[in-house]
Amino acid sequence: MFGRIVKDIDGRAFEAVLDRLKAKTASGKDAELTTDVLRQIVAEFKSVYRSKVGKDFPQTPREQLREAIAAVFRSWSGKRAIDYRNFNKIPHDLGTAANVQMMVFGNMGSDSGTGVAFTRNPSTGAKELFGEYLPNAQGEDVVAGIRTPLRILQLRDSWPDIYGQLGRVSQLLEKHYRDIQDMEFTVERGKLWMLQTRAGKRTAQAAVKTAVDMAKEGLIRREEAVLRVEPVHVVQLLLPRFDEGAKTAARKEGRELATGLNASPGAATGYVSFDPDEAEKLGRDEKRPVILVRVETSPDDVHGMLHAKGILTARGGATSHAAVVARGLGLPCVAGCEAIHIDYDAQEFRVGEKVVRHGDFLSIDGTSGDVFEGRIPTIDPDFEREEDLQTLLGWADGARRLQVWANADYPRDAQRARKFGAQGIGLCRTEHMFFETDRLPVVHEMILAAPEYRRVTARLKALRAEVEVAKNAKRADLEKQIQLLEPVHASLHRRYMGSLDKLGDLQRQDFVGILREMTGLPVIIRLIDPPLHEFLPRYEVLLVQVTKLSMARRDPDLLVRSARSEDDRAFVDEVQEAGGGDLGRGIESLLPKKETLLRAVEATREANPMLGLRGCRLGITFPEITVMQVRAIFEAACALKKDDVDVHPEIMIPLVGHVNELKDQRAALEAEARAVMNRKGVTVDYKFGTMVEIPRAALTADEIARHAEFFSFGTNDLTQTTFGFSRDDAEGKFLLDYVARKILPHNPFQTLDREGVGQLMRLCVSKGRKVRAELEIGICGEHGGDPASIELCHEIGLDYVSCSPFRVPVARLAAAHAKLRAEVALTEDR
Repeated sequence: MFGRIVKDIDGRAFEAVLDRLKAKTASGKDAELTTDVLRQIVAEFKSVYRSKVGKDFPQTPREQLREAIAAVFRSWSGKRAIDYRNFNKIPHDLGTAANVQMMVFGNMGSDSGTGVAFTRNPSTGAKELFGEYLPNAQGEDVVAGIRTPLRILQLRDSWPDIYGQLGRVSQLLEKHYRDIQDMEFTVERGKLWMLQTRAGKRTAQAAVKTAVDMAKEGLIRREEAVLRVEPVHVVQLLLPRFDEGAKTAARKEGRELATGLNASPGAATGYVSFDPDEAEKLGRDEKRPVILVRVETSPDDVHGMLHAKGILTARGGATSHAAVVARGLGLPCVAGCEAIHIDYDAQEFRVGEKVVRHGDFLSIDGTSGDVFEGRIPTIDPDFEREEDLQTLLGWADGARRLQVWANADYPRDAQRARKFGAQGIGLCRTEHMFFETDRLPVVHEMILAAPEYRRVTARLKALRAEVEVAKNAKRADLEKQIQLLEPVHASLHRRYMGSLDKLGDLQRQDFVGILREMTGLPVIIRLIDPPLHEFLPRYEVLLVQVTKLSMARRDPDLLVRSARSEDDRAFVDEVQEAGGGDLGRGIESLLPKKETLLRAVEATREANPMLGLRGCRLGITFPEITVMQVRAIFEAACALKKDDVDVHPEIMIPLVGHVNELKDQRAALEAEARAVMNRKGVTVDYKFGTMVEIPRAALTADEIARHAEFFSFGTNDLTQTTFGFSRDDAEGKFLLDYVARKILPHNPFQTLDREGVGQLMRLCVSKGRKVRAELEIGICGEHGGDPASIELCHEIGLDYVSCSPFRVPVARLAAAHAKLRAEVALTEDR
C-alpha cells in the first residue's frame, strides 16, 4: 500500500508478485502462505519499490510516517480528488486532514479478521446489519476489493460473540449520529476494535427509505428527513430499469454471461472499456455510454467512474471501493463477478468460452447482479408505486413555498406532469404542435402564402387610399390596378386563411386535450415564438435537392445512382412516391414545389434569427397567426366549460421588449377572446401575460406589468441576451473552457447566473409587483428543474418554477430544501 499510495507505483507490479507466489499454494489463499514465501514476497516487493522509485524502501517508522502524512496532504491536489470535488460541487479551498492512530492487526491468525459494516442496508435501506468481513486479513483487503469477502451474517456463525458486540455498537453509533453509519472494524485475537465510523454512502432507494423510516421511528424530524434526501437521489430513483421480458429473452438467446454481487442498483448498457482514462474521454468528451470493466477499482480510477454509465469488477464485495463509489454516484455496479477473467493487455475478458472485447456492448443490472452481452432495452419505473418517495415528497410539499408547474406541449405530457405532482402547466409551446408530420404541409402552405398575402394586402390598401383622391385618367389607372390585384388577393386570402383555419382546428383539438388533463389548474400557453423559417426544410438541404432534381430531369436514374447515404435514399423514395412510382413523373411534380420552398427559405432567412422576426414581432407582423391561436384556445376552453370542465388558460405573449408590443398584441388578441366567448355564450377565467427574456423587459417591468397579469422568465434566452452569448456557439466553442478555467463558476445555461441574470430577475420582480401587487411570476426555462436555480427563485420571491414533467418530483424536493435551508440560515443569523 505504501508503494501505491505514497509513491504512486502501479499496484499491478506488486499484485503480479503476489499472484505468482500464491498460485504455488494448494488453495491460492493468502492465509496459506508460509513464512519462507512471505519473506520472498517482502524481498521481491522491496525490489519492485527500488526499481520504480530509484532508492530503497525506508526502514525507520518515523520516515515512513512522515512520507505517508505528506502523501495524504498531496492527495488533495491530485487529479482524482479534483475530479471528485468538481463532480460533487465541493469547494477546492477547504483542505484535508491526516489522522494518525494506533494499528491493530486482523491478520494475526484464525481468531483475527477485518471488515466493513453498515447499520442499515446501503442498497435498499432495510434496517439490518449489512456488511462483509475477511478472516485473517487486513482492512485494505476488504475496502480495495483485492479479495472477495464473506457476508457479515456468516460472522454470526463463526464468531457469535463478536457479531453480537458489533450489532450493539452499530445501534449505539446510529442512535448517536442519527444517520446510517459506515463502520470499519478489526478483530485482533478475538477482541473487537472499531476503527472508524462515518455517514454511509447509499443508493437513492436507501436514501429515501432510511430518511422516511428514521422519521417514523422518531430518530429525526420530518424536515430533517426531507433535507437528508438530495434532488439527485430522486433523479436516480426514477431512472429506467431493464425490461424483465427482454432479460428473459436475452437468457434464452444465451446472452447471459455471469452473475456477480448486486453492489449498486440500476441498469446500464454501454461500450466495454478497461481503462479509466479512456472511459473519461469517451463519457465526458464524446458523450458515449461506457461500462468500465476492472479487476477491482481503486481511488486512481475515480475519474473514469465519474463518466461511466456502470461499473463491473471481477473482485471485491458490496463494501469494496467500486461498490461504495458507485452507490455514491448513483451508478449501477456489479462487483465480485468472479466468473469473468480480465486480460488488460488483450483488452478483453472471458467467461468460459465466450470472449467480450474492448468496444463491445455490455449490459449490467446492478439490482440483480446479472451481466449480459449486447444491449437490453429499458423501461421507466412506476412512480406511483414508490411509496417511500411519495411519502417524502408529501412532506416536502408541506414544507415548500414555491409551487411546481410543468412544461407540456401535448396532452400525454400534461397527464404525466399531473401524475408527478405538477400544480399547473408553466409552458405549453404551441409551435411544437406544428412540427407533427401530418401538419407540416399545412404549415408550409401558411408560410408560403403569408408574406405574399401581406405584401398584396398592403399594396391594395395603398392603391385604395390613392384612388380616393385621384382624378380622371390617374383614377382610372388605379382602379384598373385594383381590379387586377383583387383576384390575386382573393386567391392568396383563400390559401392563407384556409391554411390557418386548418391549423386552428388542429390546435383546438390539442388545447382541448391539455386543458382537460389539467382541469382545475392553470395552463400557460405561449403563442408562436420561433421564426417561420424553422418550420421549413434547411436551406442547404433544399438547395442540394433542387440541384439534383434539375440535373436528373434528362436522366432520372441519376438520382438512384448518386444515392450514397440514408438521406439520399430517403429522398429517392420521396421522389418516387410523388410520381406514383415513376421517377420521371416524380421529378417533374416535386421540382417546382422544392423550388418554391427554396425561395421561401431564402426570403425568410436571417443573419441572427434569435434576435430577428420571432415572438411577438411575428404576431405583430402576421397578426392572423396569433389571432388564430387565441381563437383555438378560447374555442377549446368554451367547449370544455360547457361540459363543466374547470379551465384556466393563461395566454403568454413571447419576446416582449417594449410595452407597446404587448399593448398591440393584447388589444387584438383579447378582442378575439371576447368575441369567441360572446359567440359561444360562455365566460372563461383567463389571463394575459408575457415572457421576460429580453433585458429591456426586466428593466421596464413596471410599465409592462400594467398590461400583464403574469410574468414568466424565459431564462435560456434571458441568459443569452444578458451575456451576449449564442448558446449553441458558446457551449460548443468556449463556454466549457470558461468553466474549467474558473472564468465562470458554472455553465449559466444549466444553473442561473446570480450576479447578472439573477439581478435582472430581482429588479423585474420588484418593479412589477410595485405596480401590480398580485402579479403572478414564475420561471419556465430549463433552469426550472435545477436545484441551485430553484433556490434563487425562492429567494427572489417567485410564485412557481416550471420544468419538464420528469423533473417535477426533483423540483418539489428542491423547493422544499430552499425553504428549509433559508429558515435554518435565518435562525443561525439570529
